[in-house]
Amino acid sequence: MTALAPPIDTDVTTPAESILVGATTSTGPGVGVRPEPLRLGGLTVDPAVVLAPMAGITNPAFRTLCREFGAGLYVCEMITTRALVERNEKTLQMVRATPEEKSAFSVQLYGVDPATVGRAVEMLVDEGVAGTRPAHIDLNFGCPVPKVTRKGGGAALPWRRRLFADIVRSAVRAAGDVPVTVKTRVGIDADHVTYLEAGRTAQDEGAAAITLHGRTADQLYSGTADWSHIARLVEAVDIPVLGNGDIWEADDALRMVAQTGCAGVVIGRGCLGRPWLFGDLATAFAGKPSRALPTLREVAAVMQRHATLLSEEQGELHGCTDFRKHVAWYLKGFSVGSDIRRALAMVSGLDELAGLLAGIPDQPYPTAVLGAPRGRTSTPRPVALPEGWLADRDDPRPPAGAELDVSGG
Repeated sequence: MTALAPPIDTDVTTPAESILVGATTSTGPGVGVRPEPLRLGGLTVDPAVVLAPMAGITNPAFRTLCREFGAGLYVCEMITTRALVERNEKTLQMVRATPEEKSAFSVQLYGVDPATVGRAVEMLVDEGVAGTRPAHIDLNFGCPVPKVTRKGGGAALPWRRRLFADIVRSAVRAAGDVPVTVKTRVGIDADHVTYLEAGRTAQDEGAAAITLHGRTADQLYSGTADWSHIARLVEAVDIPVLGNGDIWEADDALRMVAQTGCAGVVIGRGCLGRPWLFGDLATAFAGKPSRALPTLREVAAVMQRHATLLSEEQGELHGCTDFRKHVAWYLKGFSVGSDIRRALAMVSGLDELAGLLAGIPDQPYPTAVLGAPRGRTSTPRPVALPEGWLADRDDPRPPAGAELDVSGG
């Protein structure tokens, strides 16, 4: 089973086709370094590129858009296992595949109770609750946001090593022949580092691969990701290690592979407003120097395509409303008046969007923003944890009340 992009309709010029055909040459350090295809059980990911789950971002519309630009594995938004087990309506809507994902549907699960995580995996694998049996399941042990860590979840959970092992084991056993992977961070903070032990434990419990974001939870998205931890994890385990953190351009991915020996990369904030990054990654991993530098007119076509996909999924008003948060990312660095930016950030219809975009003069891609951070930034802050969480690393019990939220997501 191979995760590949669907063929582009040759009778219709899509935004992806237009941008990738017109890509310019922009080489950087590490060109020529190409990891082997990533093999996760019966699933082959070639090139070894994975879209990171992002709440409110990696819905079916965004996954479809990214897939049109390049091959890889595109993971849905993080799914709460308790909400899935309770068959929360919103969650059941989120955990569904697009037609193009039928052969490589990928789900990320979040949970703090081994029994609930196992039951959620069983529902996905045995009952087909999503309408499509997933080809891959990822477990989230990397989320640093307070509403997750204060329940002992996300990046806080690997500190409780027995609980971590029990969750991974439960998921792997329930998944059968579906590969289970783990995503984590370096640790809670510099005094509570967990990634090496978590990597070995995940391997021992049958995980097919592990992704490491090169920051601690208290760093959130501040500073610079430390890729040296990725290199250390590669040396410590035998399963594939995927690198995550500060991949803003395709050449960053090449540098990460060259510096760390990781088996592939996971792309998060770097693709916000730049889904053509997946095309750049495909060409970079193939050893080719071409990189996309789309003009504003080409970017506008991608924006219209994105809003159209969201509208088909959610209805025009809700789709365009959802699209608003993407506007600033797409237009970053372009010379666009504040009045137009405000109007685009309040758009409520596809024709309105098309009219506003048509009124902006075309211009070259702003190369000054290449390599610059995108998406959310933050300052470091102490991690919110359940009371007494750090006291006993071998306590296997989930934190009290952590599984009570069934609101979905």
